[in-house]
Amino acid sequence: MSLEEQFHDMSERVMGLGDQSPQTMLKLYALYKQSTVGDATGSRPGALDFRGRAKWDAWAEKKGLTKEAAMKAYIAMGEGLGA
Repeated sequence: MSLEEQFHDMSERVMGLGDQSPQTMLKLYALYKQSTVGDATGSRPGALDFRGRAKWDAWAEKKGLTKEAAMKAYIAMGEGLGA
């Protein structure tokens, strides 16, 4: 199975995990976005958009991480969560 196939399989399995901590969800989100889009784009959400800002900041922390490295990290994190 290719890395992309493993990544897409894991993303489906992660969706079925149920409730996770907000920090875990932000890490998964950031790795998913870095894997699928690349470095964070657009402007940082405003101070009153707490959720949007937290998500954007988590994604921006992954700047420079390659698509392949982000996919591998996402898969490893999903496996660590039991997905």
